[in-house]
Amino acid sequence: MAIVQSKIASKDNVASLLAQAMEAGDGVLRLTPNWVPRSFLHPGKRIKLAPTDWYALGVNRGGIDERWFASTTEAANEGRTEDEGLSYVKFGGERFLLRDAVEEGKGSVVGEKMWAEYKRWPVFSKFFDNAGPIPHHMHQMQQHAELTGQQGKPESYYFPPQLNAAENHFDYTFMGLEPGTTKDQVRKCLENWNKGDNGILDLSKAYRLKRGSGWLVPAGVLHAPGSLCTYEPQWGSDVFGMYQSLVEGREVSWDLLTKDVPADKKYDLDYIIEQLDWERNVDPYFKDHNYLEPIVDENKSDAAAGYWDRWIVYGLIEGKQRISAKELTIMPGAKCRMQDGGASAWITVQGRGKFGKLDIDSPNMIRFGEEPNDELYITAEAGKNGVEIVNTGSEPLVGLRYFGPDTHPSVPNVGDYKKYL
Repeated sequence: MAIVQSKIASKDNVASLLAQAMEAGDGVLRLTPNWVPRSFLHPGKRIKLAPTDWYALGVNRGGIDERWFASTTEAANEGRTEDEGLSYVKFGGERFLLRDAVEEGKGSVVGEKMWAEYKRWPVFSKFFDNAGPIPHHMHQMQQHAELTGQQGKPESYYFPPQLNAAENHFDYTFMGLEPGTTKDQVRKCLENWNKGDNGILDLSKAYRLKRGSGWLVPAGVLHAPGSLCTYEPQWGSDVFGMYQSLVEGREVSWDLLTKDVPADKKYDLDYIIEQLDWERNVDPYFKDHNYLEPIVDENKSDAAAGYWDRWIVYGLIEGKQRISAKELTIMPGAKCRMQDGGASAWITVQGRGKFGKLDIDSPNMIRFGEEPNDELYITAEAGKNGVEIVNTGSEPLVGLRYFGPDTHPSVPNVGDYKKYL
């Protein structure tokens, strides 16, 4: 059966289409799947992309192991397509970039304060789904990223139970460096890059990954994500540096270590090590300062009415509310009014229902190019006004949504989940 895909609208028509879509959805926009391959990784095959389409962009590009949500950030892939990493809004048989919608709608789409400060939707999220581990790597802090005209990237993890029936090959993540590790030891690993396994994992500690839990990962912190399918709210940047030379027998090129390093620093080992947030990497209380368990938002939940809104990503980074996320569960036949302090992006991971005027459901399988009803962008206008969500199915309706900076009056602190144990 042929896949019917909406056509890309002329940029001249974005203003008109956006206005119509905003009116039709009361400020809620429908998005289409945004698939991203990574040539140095193996797909984990749990993000519902059809098996025939894991290599839809070509074997040379690598398997598709990521789906990005409400992204206005380009994927920093070699050989990328023109719109790789950019999400589309769908309306009336046409689609247009969310990035263009933000530029057109400005504060009504992302929030007046966010537009004034960032002039964009400054965050995005993704599912990343791999058969095995990712190389030990970090995302540059702001002071280093801006040297290449980019932005630093803190990020976070949540492991949705609905997408993790299988653990795949390695459900552990190495994070940071063992307390007492020296910079000379890391330097030695870099010097040994072309001698096989450079031994960087010998300096780190692995934590077992637990479904329904998560982590906060500040910029500059080394991490080698394991093989659970991960929901990953993060800052809107695709900077990174890989510090591990060999993963499961596969070479990691030096270029992946230095892709976001100034041209005159690509072989400067002192500079490459300087990019690491050393204090956070060797923190002896790393788990206490970064591990997350869900916390029910009592102000937004009503067990008797059949719905729960839980914080899954929370805490401050550098003293600021940069990224956050929640998981909303609505039981069969129940409904709730979701009202947030601003814009958010939603992905349905279980069940079906009505999201305001729009139908939502979680498909079992998606062909490349198909446009299911599982992903939405809730504009700042709709987030503040509130949206009624109804579960019309026979199982719980579950959706994950993430937020941009300073959306909430406050968020829980890392470690607050211990109060409810």
